[in-house]
Amino acid sequence: MFLSVVQSEWFKFRKSGMLPVLFVGPAIGLMIGLMTNITGMEADVNAWYLLLQFMILPYALLFLPLMTGVLAGLICRYEHQAGGWKQFLSLPVTRGSVFFTKYLLLIASVFIIQMLFLGAVYMAGVMKGIADPFPMMIIWKSVLGGWVATFPLVALQLWMSTVWKSFAAPFAVNVIFTLPSILAVNSEQFGPYYPWGQPFLMMYAGRASDSVFYVPWDQVLTVVGGSLLVFFAAGLVYFQRKEV
Repeated sequence: MFLSVVQSEWFKFRKSGMLPVLFVGPAIGLMIGLMTNITGMEADVNAWYLLLQFMILPYALLFLPLMTGVLAGLICRYEHQAGGWKQFLSLPVTRGSVFFTKYLLLIASVFIIQMLFLGAVYMAGVMKGIADPFPMMIIWKSVLGGWVATFPLVALQLWMSTVWKSFAAPFAVNVIFTLPSILAVNSEQFGPYYPWGQPFLMMYAGRASDSVFYVPWDQVLTVVGGSLLVFFAAGLVYFQRKEV
């Protein structure tokens, strides 16, 4: 039963026009990387590190959180059209499996976006002729950290996308809360607890750290893990009770 839901969602994913969306954020990151002039900046610092920092700033603060809203809206678009929810949920599938499958497909899509961003960083560095050693550990911690940080946002966006039929409504909410993250991440008191600022904080390699990510484990567990549980549980409960 679960496998049939996965196959159905994957088919709709391919037909929904979501695949080109996956390239938007990394493509913008690549352009920023190519336009960034790192010549003469801190000669004793690995040039890849400097390039990464410049590319992360707009990508993780704006485009990555916004992409979660776009993808969540697209993945629910078919069901909101012509009574799609009623037709889909009349099949021998559980609502929990439908919600969970959509969530898994979304976080898999974000993972692909992060891998494309990794490729964009490498491509930008090669095209700029960076000769320093490629800091694989730094890059991987940044990319995987940003991916994990989107888990709560994906759950929240999926929840809102099941509530509203309009694609614009959940996206507008996402924009409203994404823009203040530019200010929130600069606050030591508020920044670490702002969900839309977590992708930047988890990707920003500005501090030396021996942990898995660039933020303390307690922050990962309490902020990312806690908000994931709240948003996912709330979305699942709503979806279980949703009238179709």
